[in-house]
Amino acid sequence: MTVVTGILLVGGGSSRFGSPKALARLGGKTLVELAWERLAWCDERIAVGKVADRLPLPFPLLDDGSDVRAPIVGLVAGLRAASCDLVVALPVDLPLITDEALRTLVFHCTADAAVPQTGPLPGAYRRSVIPVLERSIRAGKLGLRGALTELAVRVVALDPILLTNVNSIEDLPLSPGKP
Repeated sequence: MTVVTGILLVGGGSSRFGSPKALARLGGKTLVELAWERLAWCDERIAVGKVADRLPLPFPLLDDGSDVRAPIVGLVAGLRAASCDLVVALPVDLPLITDEALRTLVFHCTADAAVPQTGPLPGAYRRSVIPVLERSIRAGKLGLRGALTELAVRVVALDPILLTNVNSIEDLPLSPGKP
């Protein structure tokens, strides 16, 4: 049986959204609450972000330890804190993602990583990727997509609707799970 750590990436600046995206409400819950629930099947869950943002979250937040705002930084912090070798990383702004889609990524993570056709997040990663991601950060290359070129990555076709990213209030679907 595979054990998995769920990493919730909360640390975005929400510059296009206009307010903290994690606290936007959808179907009576915040995006951060919906995403946290989506990771409930994991053996362990870790939320990573900027403690200095002082977001009122219903669970503890691990500070990513950096002034840089980039998903790669949060992913590395989560991977370092994870007790499991395999993690599934979920950004807070994918409210239509399903447990099944996340489990599919985990199932296909037989090497370094498994990501959907749209890019590196959500994604399943092994702790073995830490040195490559850290080297990329040190080089000032903060795009997770670029770092993946050095890894053995499996691309998994997921329903594009599930990967709808919320960047503005207008992007919010009418309710979770219903595009």
